[in-house]
Amino acid sequence: MVTFVDRVTLHLSAGKGGNGCVSVKREKFKPMAGPDGGNGGHGGDIVLVADPQVTTLLSYHHSPHRSGGNGGFGMGDHRSGAAGEAVELVVPVGTVVKDVSGETLVDMVEPGMRFIVAPGGIGGLGNASLANQKRKAPGFALLGTPGWEGDVLLELKTVADVALVGYPSAGKSSLIAAISAARPKIADYPFTTLHPNLGVVQAGDVRYTVADVPGLIEGASEGKGLGLEFLRHVERCTALVHVLDCATLEPGRDPLSDLEVILAELAAYPVPEGQLPLLDRPQIVALNKVDVPEARDLADLVRPELEARGYRVFEISTVSHEGLRQLTYALGDIVAAHRVAEAAKPVVDRVVIRPHGSEREFTIRVEGGTYGDIYRVLGAKPLRWVQQTDFQNEEAVGYLADRLDKLGVEDQLFKSGAQPGSTVVIGEGDGVIFDWQPSLGSIAELATAPRGTDPRVDVNPRRTTSERRERYYERMDAKSEARAELETERIAAKSRQNGQDDEEQV
Repeated sequence: MVTFVDRVTLHLSAGKGGNGCVSVKREKFKPMAGPDGGNGGHGGDIVLVADPQVTTLLSYHHSPHRSGGNGGFGMGDHRSGAAGEAVELVVPVGTVVKDVSGETLVDMVEPGMRFIVAPGGIGGLGNASLANQKRKAPGFALLGTPGWEGDVLLELKTVADVALVGYPSAGKSSLIAAISAARPKIADYPFTTLHPNLGVVQAGDVRYTVADVPGLIEGASEGKGLGLEFLRHVERCTALVHVLDCATLEPGRDPLSDLEVILAELAAYPVPEGQLPLLDRPQIVALNKVDVPEARDLADLVRPELEARGYRVFEISTVSHEGLRQLTYALGDIVAAHRVAEAAKPVVDRVVIRPHGSEREFTIRVEGGTYGDIYRVLGAKPLRWVQQTDFQNEEAVGYLADRLDKLGVEDQLFKSGAQPGSTVVIGEGDGVIFDWQPSLGSIAELATAPRGTDPRVDVNPRRTTSERRERYYERMDAKSEARAELETERIAAKSRQNGQDDEEQV
């Protein structure tokens, strides 16, 4: 049963922030003594902690779903909600954290290193915190935001000074067992080692770690065998030891051909940017199993050719411990020299200065829709403000509109070509959809008037005295004309009536 896991996907859900409280302080003689709603508590973070006592990701393989605690709701009398419980996940030193796209988020190379992989939600403000000189008694509070949810990939890369590489059954496990206190599984069949083994070696005053990497075969860099799964454990090593089997009985194999295959696989494996290629690192050849007479003869035969290529060659036997002392001391010299060189490098503290407001806090993306363009507002602040808004409360919606206006969203919408009534979406996906109704202060450019004037502001609806007098005279003239017309109609009607009376008398 394999108990070593070096790659796992975590499904994380940080805690939600608690909602703020809407409350008014009431006393005996002060029934409306002011707002006293408390703030909601922040959601619990999920934190990764590098622990040197942990050597595998097995626990996360069995239970990959982890959640943080939710924050408590705010209460009256200025009582804030409790913060959600944070969750700490211990991982081995050397764990690389990546997102779902494969981008590296952090490399946990230092013991005790902490990284907030899933931040918790922000607690909403109560109406007491929202009160100011203009808004003395807010009738709303902010909602808590949801915590981060998503998947991250944990990938373990063993932190060791020396890596033992070679064909299966070349004797790597026996070598690490002979030079350290490690007790790996040892057997006479290929692929006995199913996971890397670490051992600590003391060579004089130098102490270093050695990693036994599972056997490589031809095509390992393309996914054959087990080599590709564990080649990542070689990335962090200072030196490589090629363990060559001089007593192999397989036809077509000899130490030189084995070395060529291993070198080809190491050259084909891409190391992360900024790291030294594997073949450019110090390399030592260990001709193993020289306790067998035929193996010693073969080692004496191939040693001159290996030395001619520039390799330091050691003939060793993990059974009789022949040559192990010289090998460990040679590796200790390489490791010590590397540590001195690393310590001599100057440490440059890069100070990044970002003036306030130098980065855009939101962007507007115009998307074509069936019934016209859609203007999508993207940014951390607008999205967070929308999440904090209770859309059942008109005052809260007005507060959101004020915040977006102060951020400059409406001005940017106008510059992007939005018109009153355009569809605006805040956030990715469905988001929050509404019809844009610009405010007066943000669409002064919409007014078609001479430069420096605004007919909506400059037009005075109040009439002047001359205008009122002229209007008065017009009304008086209209009344006089109406009276004259009525008088004329009255006289005409009376004349007709008199004429009819005269005819009747006759």
